[in-house]
Amino acid sequence: MQFRRIPQWIIVCLLIGAALIAGCSTPNQSAQPAAESAAEPATETTAPQAAPQESSAETTGKVQLGLWTHSAGNPDELAVIQEWVNRYNASQDQYEITIEAFPQASYNDSVAAAAVAGSLPCIIDLDAPTVPNFAWSGYIQPLPLTEADVAEMGVLSADVGRYNGQIYSLGQFDVALNIFARKSVLEQYGIRVPTLDEPWTKDEFMAALDALKASGEFEYPLDVNAGYTGEWWAYAYSPWLQSFGGDLIDRSTYLTAEGVLNGPEAVAFGEWFQSLFSEGYAPATPADDQGFLQGRIALWYTGSWAAQTVVDAYGDDALFLPPPDFGHGPKIGAGSWQMGVTTNCSPEATPGAVEFVISTMSPENIALMSEASSLIPTTRAAAALTEDYKPGGRFEIFYDMAERFAVVRPETPGYLTISNQFEQALLKIRDGGNVQDALDDAVDAINQDIEDNGGYGFK
Repeated sequence: MQFRRIPQWIIVCLLIGAALIAGCSTPNQSAQPAAESAAEPATETTAPQAAPQESSAETTGKVQLGLWTHSAGNPDELAVIQEWVNRYNASQDQYEITIEAFPQASYNDSVAAAAVAGSLPCIIDLDAPTVPNFAWSGYIQPLPLTEADVAEMGVLSADVGRYNGQIYSLGQFDVALNIFARKSVLEQYGIRVPTLDEPWTKDEFMAALDALKASGEFEYPLDVNAGYTGEWWAYAYSPWLQSFGGDLIDRSTYLTAEGVLNGPEAVAFGEWFQSLFSEGYAPATPADDQGFLQGRIALWYTGSWAAQTVVDAYGDDALFLPPPDFGHGPKIGAGSWQMGVTTNCSPEATPGAVEFVISTMSPENIALMSEASSLIPTTRAAAALTEDYKPGGRFEIFYDMAERFAVVRPETPGYLTISNQFEQALLKIRDGGNVQDALDDAVDAINQDIEDNGGYGFK
C-alpha cells in the first residue's frame, strides 16, 4: 500500500483522536467530555522509538506483536486489555503480544508521530471517527471481514470501523446519549414518561419544557451541556439534526453537504436549537454540568457514562429517557474506541494481529470490558453475560438505545472539518446568529475541504 504523507491526517489525529466524547473514557460524569481537551492541537510531535516487536524473537520462537493503547490512565480498562492479551497468548504458540500503554492525553501525539516515522506497532486502538482518515492515509489495513461476518458476530453496526466499503476496526464498547430525569418530577407536573417505542414527539417535549419552566422550581428545564466544546457538539447535537431530517453530509456520495446541512430540515433544526437558549429552556454557557445532579435543572441531555452518578444521586427515582422524535425518529451518536491492524505490521505478524483483534470480540471478552468499565457491550451475547446489560439489567435500556437509534458519525476522512464546522455554526446559532447563514458557511467550508482533498477517495 502506498503511503501518503498528508498533514491533514496529523491534524486529525491530534484534534479528533485525542478523545472524542463517545466512550473515550469510562463513565465519569464529573469529568468534562474528553473532547474538550482536544481543542488545541499539539504544535509538534516527537517520534517514539520504533516498535521492534514485529519480528521473530530468538528467545521464544514466537512472532512478537506490539499493541498500543490509550488506557494507561485507566487501570481497570488496561487490566482488561492485558487479560485479553494473556488469553490470546495462552491460546496458541505462534504469536506473542506485548502491550505499551499511553496516557490518553499523549496517545494520539505518539500515534501520529509513529505513523510519520513508520514505527507503529502491529495493533493500535483508535477512536471510531478517526478510522476513515487512518485508512485513507494508509496507516491501517482492512480486516479480512465481510459485512456478513460482522453480522454473524452480532456486533452493533455503529461499532464497526468502515471506510469506502471495507472494514478496518472493531469496537468492544460504546455509550448512548439519553435524557436523565426524575420520575417524581415528571409525575408532579403531569408529564408522560416516554419509552423507546413511544418517545416524546417534538410537541410533547416542548410542552414538557414549558411545564417545567412555568413551575418556577428550576433555574432551567433542560441542560444540554452547551458549555462543552469540541467534539461534543457534533456527537451530541447532530443526532437532533438527523431527527429533523437533515445530516452533516450527503452520505450517498460523501462529496457534499449541500442541501442536507443547510436545507429546510436543517434550518428548522437550527431555529429550534437557537430557541432552547433564546427562550430560556437551557443555559447557553452553564458554569458546570452539575445542574441536574444538584436539582437546579430538571432534565439533563448527556451520555450514559453519567448513569451511575445519576443513580447514586437519585436512586430509584432516576429515569433514563430516549431522545425525542423530531419527525424522523430518535437518533443518538455512536462509535467509541476500536482496535485495528496497522500497515506497519509485517506479513509474518499480520495474521496473528488480525486473529487477536477478532478474539477481542468474543462475548466473554466484551463482557469482561463492560463489567470493568460499565460501558455498553457491543453484542447482545456479551450483554447477556453482564449484570447491568443482561435482560432486565438496570442499564439494558442503553444497549437497546444503541441498537435502535444509533447513527454513526460520517465515515469519511473529512470528518474533522465537518465536526469543526458544525460546532462553529451551532455556536453562532446558539449566540443568536442567522441560522441559514451559519449553516451555509459550514457547507461552503466542508465542500471546499472535500474538493481540496480530491474527494477523500470517494470520487
